[in-house]
Amino acid sequence: MPNPLTPGDQECLDKISRVIEYAHKELNMRVFIALCPNVVARDEEASKYSFVERPFFYCDRRIDPADAAALGQMISWRKQLFTPLKDADGVLIIDSDPGGYPGSNNIEFAYLLHAHRTMFNQLNPKIQLYYWIHVGWEAYCRFYATAEFAMGEIPEIHEALQYIAKINPEPWGIASGRGPHIADSLGMSSRVFSYQYGAIEGEPSFPMTNFNTQFAYKAGREKGARGTMGNSQTHCLQLPNAFLFARGALDQPVPRHEDYVEFANRLLPGHGETIVAAWEALDSVDIQAIEASIPAIEQLMNQDLETGDLKGLLFHDPQRFVKDLLLMQKTHLALEVFRTAAMDKPRTKDAGRKMLAFVEAISQWQKQHNYRNMLVWPRMEEALLQVDPGYFEKLFAERSYKGEGATPFEQVQNAYKNVESYTPRMIDAMRQCAENLINQSNE
Repeated sequence: MPNPLTPGDQECLDKISRVIEYAHKELNMRVFIALCPNVVARDEEASKYSFVERPFFYCDRRIDPADAAALGQMISWRKQLFTPLKDADGVLIIDSDPGGYPGSNNIEFAYLLHAHRTMFNQLNPKIQLYYWIHVGWEAYCRFYATAEFAMGEIPEIHEALQYIAKINPEPWGIASGRGPHIADSLGMSSRVFSYQYGAIEGEPSFPMTNFNTQFAYKAGREKGARGTMGNSQTHCLQLPNAFLFARGALDQPVPRHEDYVEFANRLLPGHGETIVAAWEALDSVDIQAIEASIPAIEQLMNQDLETGDLKGLLFHDPQRFVKDLLLMQKTHLALEVFRTAAMDKPRTKDAGRKMLAFVEAISQWQKQHNYRNMLVWPRMEEALLQVDPGYFEKLFAERSYKGEGATPFEQVQNAYKNVESYTPRMIDAMRQCAENLINQSNE
């Protein structure tokens, strides 16, 4: 967020403050906020955008943790931002992605956490500070220094933990993205909760409901001493996997079809079978099965829907939930129809028309959610490579996280900038290809 704040930024902070209060008073929930360790806004650039439309990698910069003046300015500004959020129960500070600085080390990372602890103590000493283990601080610093990515080794993670333990920024803990036993050998297992990032939904990933992926269940079972946590970027779309994750975390059996139906009936009473049939169809490549699931969802679109005791999981908007489900079904169906044609006779008008129908469907769905980042869809990509391998291989190569730039850091930053707007470009490219195929084909 830029300094000074835009009206949209202030509205966002006010909203989060209300969410914290509501979660505490009405839902008996705890609230944790995730932070990047040393990322700040490029104020002039960030101020050009509203909060909801602001691209991240066009508007950010990194603070050198060895620069005391710059670090002090960052902490001072973060204190202002956190003042309305001071009733949060905890803050998770990640070690990477994004975060880091070329040449920095674990001592400086530990000091970053210490600086935040000092600031939180001034606002609310009860805020729990969690070190979120992901790539590793020094590993990501090397990424910024070389533009070559590699996950950090466990000894480096342990070194960071030992430095943090010496600082002892109580109350503190460990949010482990490296499994629940990351700190056992250091005698810190009691501080760990397992953060199964990506188990429910990958991030960034094009929004589509994931159904019956056993990985989510297994991840839920991997608990630390303080429990486990999952995440999703599109909460309402990923309710099946969130349900699966929760079953694992609660040591309940793998859900059967009837368990999913019971869960869905608690969302929209009386419509559990219809919802689960749609979820199952999104996991299918059978065109007839996908087609058969659509009419029942279309009927729900025209009904006044009563919600069940889990209505909060739909953010009290059942019609949006149903509309999203229908748009996903139509996109999935259009892809499978196009793919069938492309794998048979890819350079025909028929394939071009079916490709264009898929483009229209995915475009309508993208406009609904406005996701713009990475787009990876293997069955789509297989079909596109049949239609025009040279053209689409070049487009797929744009998903690299190593771009152009005078320094390795600029190469990383520019690559992320490019990927951040990849999906609309890919949809436009598919549309152009489909139209060319229709106009140029003789069949």
